[in-house]
Amino acid sequence: MIILDIETSGFSPIKNGIVSIGAICLNDLKKEFYEECSLDEEDEIIKEATIVNGFSEEEMRDQKKQTQKELLEHFFKWIEEQEIRILAGHNIGFFDLNFLKMKAEKYGINIKTRYRSLDLCSVAQTRYFQIYGKFLLDDYKENAMNLPSVLEFCGLTDERIQLKDGKVIQEGKPHNALEDTKLEAECFSRLIYGKSLFPKFKEFPIPKYLLK
Repeated sequence: MIILDIETSGFSPIKNGIVSIGAICLNDLKKEFYEECSLDEEDEIIKEATIVNGFSEEEMRDQKKQTQKELLEHFFKWIEEQEIRILAGHNIGFFDLNFLKMKAEKYGINIKTRYRSLDLCSVAQTRYFQIYGKFLLDDYKENAMNLPSVLEFCGLTDERIQLKDGKVIQEGKPHNALEDTKLEAECFSRLIYGKSLFPKFKEFPIPKYLLK
């Protein structure tokens, strides 16, 4: 299973662009992917993106970096080299894969991999329901299992900067595509196997309700 995360200059694959892609194989942690690229001239940058991903506008438009087309070609080639090509991540179908598909179409890149994916949110909600007999909902009775909630449910601390309605609600580290894949992979391991995956997360005990 390949855990995937991307960083972008905004929320729209039409108006905004990709600035980095991170991925790691859950079945072989030595196999990881991380590359950055420059935005296209027409790609817009929203202020929230610079705060969240830590890239300045100059860094996102750095023409010394490879193009988005080159990055996508490298990434899809890397995927094809992996033994298990199930893609997984948090909100992966709506955001990450939607971005990749639309950009691939823009650049005329032929995608061979079929995008059947596993969403971390869905897996976490399923485990939550198994334990508590209900889903985790917000005040509007909608899905409250965002990534910070998943991390908390898995016994992990979210040390990344957090925004809500454009305002910083938690200071912290910038979001990084590769580091976020490791966070998500750790969550998948705890939710599915009841085991920790990376030594650096050993300091965070697995909640008893997730232990097998």
